[in-house]
Amino acid sequence: MISRRNIRVKVMQTLYAMDTMDQALVKPGTATSLLNEKLDQTCQIFTYLLYSIARVAQYAETDAQARASKHLPSAEDLSVNTKIAGNDFVFQVLGDKGFQVNLDTWKLRRLEDIELTRKLYNQLTDTDAYKQYIAQQGREKASEKQIIEFIYKEILEKSELFRQHMEDSFLHWGDDEEMMTILVGNYLSKPQLFNFMQLISREKLEYAKELLTTVINKKDYCLELIRPKLQNWDPERIAAVDMLLMEMGVCEFLYFPTIPTKVTINEYIDLAKAYSTPQSGQFVNGILDNILKDLQQANLVEKVDRNKK
Repeated sequence: MISRRNIRVKVMQTLYAMDTMDQALVKPGTATSLLNEKLDQTCQIFTYLLYSIARVAQYAETDAQARASKHLPSAEDLSVNTKIAGNDFVFQVLGDKGFQVNLDTWKLRRLEDIELTRKLYNQLTDTDAYKQYIAQQGREKASEKQIIEFIYKEILEKSELFRQHMEDSFLHWGDDEEMMTILVGNYLSKPQLFNFMQLISREKLEYAKELLTTVINKKDYCLELIRPKLQNWDPERIAAVDMLLMEMGVCEFLYFPTIPTKVTINEYIDLAKAYSTPQSGQFVNGILDNILKDLQQANLVEKVDRNKK
């Protein structure tokens, strides 16, 4: 399922978009609508990636039928191995009703480029991993999972054509690409935990909206806490993303009692490293740590055990 880290990324991106918008165009509800759009597209990308993996596997049957239908098929044409098309993963994901609803709701089937699917399938069949897979008798759970992971990591992820296809199909593909590797891996490990009708849990969706609105509503107060800590820094050299991440961190300190302060700091250090400058991780760490000490001394930070709440 989509993690809190993924949620933080989407909130950060929404806040950044809001800061760069013509404020005359900003209306009540604009921020929430923009966040929902970003979260929705993340779910679409995840669903489409799983669909693409399945379609590459299923192409074995298309290939077998096409080759058998030749005017003068060879012995090789008549003996195409279609084991991959019946892979346990393909059977499970395509048989999931929620998955099918998502494909229909978001019209994702229309995005498939059949010629690209054919090329990806042909790349797969040329690999040793694929040849070893079809040579095995039966369907061992480990090998079923391994070949699907191979399709994603070694065929799709490394294909410039597929990456271009994703970029052309989804506006925010570049923002989500890294997290998709984690999400796909999580699904392959524990597919039974995924509810395609609710890829973002209610708890996390509530957290996303609350974090977004809190940062917007408490921005002035957060800046009052942050600015004194920036006296030795050139304001023009402080990345806009760093400021947003620090505002989000301060809000988590003050207004999200179930999130431990250590978790907050570590998460925003990682996001600063991933989405800002090479020095941002250390910078954000120093400022947030400094602010946290002041808040704790003033007894303004109250945390509770999430499990006991």
